[in-house]
Amino acid sequence: MKTNTPSSLLRIFISSTDHLKQEPLCESIVFAAKNEGLAGATVIKGILGYGASSVIHSYKFWEVTDKLPVIIEIVDEEEKIRNFYETIRPKLESMRYGCLVTIENVEVLLFKSGKSKKE
Repeated sequence: MKTNTPSSLLRIFISSTDHLKQEPLCESIVFAAKNEGLAGATVIKGILGYGASSVIHSYKFWEVTDKLPVIIEIVDEEEKIRNFYETIRPKLESMRYGCLVTIENVEVLLFKSGKSKKE
């Protein structure tokens, strides 16, 4: 990814319990983004939230289930982000439960590769 090019941030709001077949949906999306060569993806687990169902889910140490809000953020050039969304859209539309997807323009100030520990 180059700096000073039109870039976008794709945000996908799902639940930590959402799965695609046997795989957690957030993992499926992140690995798909990596396979597409997108610049970066991060999964953020929330502690409190609700969606279209208006059911509030929160983290409480005594709860057995771990149904929490999750946000997947993916950043890259706008065209790559839009193309990637089109590839994952059928997965999201086929989900049993709801989700929310947003896109916004971002200005990338720095995109620097790091060195692996092996080097």
